[in-house]
Amino acid sequence: MTLEVKISKKLVPYKTAFSYLRKRVELVKNSKGNELVWILEHPLTFTSGIRSKENEILDKKIKIIKTNRGGKITLHSPGQKIVYFVLNLNKRRKDIKNLIKQIELSIIDFIRLYKIESYADKEKIGIWVKDKKIAAIGIRVSAWVAYHGFSINIKNNLNYYKKIIPCGLNNKKITSLKIETKYQILDKENKLKDIFLKKLKNI
Repeated sequence: MTLEVKISKKLVPYKTAFSYLRKRVELVKNSKGNELVWILEHPLTFTSGIRSKENEILDKKIKIIKTNRGGKITLHSPGQKIVYFVLNLNKRRKDIKNLIKQIELSIIDFIRLYKIESYADKEKIGIWVKDKKIAAIGIRVSAWVAYHGFSINIKNNLNYYKKIIPCGLNNKKITSLKIETKYQILDKENKLKDIFLKKLKNI
């Protein structure tokens, strides 16, 4: 089973990434393409999941891109690292709970590099530092091919969250690594990649 890993240094428009992801999903379903892990950042983009509600949009002037991922309304912006994936669970473990667990552990291990302890909440999906959300997870599974991914707030502008009710939360309940610590690490993309690829061995 071959896994392609991409790390984009420049901002990638959301629709460009999502189109690429959907094409890869179809290729993997038909055994014509490799699995994918793609680490990138987006320009400012607001997206809605399948459980989103209209009243979660506080600023009616913003443009929302509808997606087929799980979850509610969220945003992506520079300074937030995103890990997209396309994983063929037909050739791995057909266990979605385990997939989510390994994603959670990947994020927790990465955040620990910044000397911060974080945790997964059984009631509210995502990763938390104290009582604030620092990372979001949104996945979809079709014919046992899992895709979409997760995002980690590193140094993004959190003021944009005031325009929405992110993930159904009060926007004061969102944080980032920049707010939580002054500690820095070098080559964060490759460190995040290495952690996630290690966890993939358990999927």
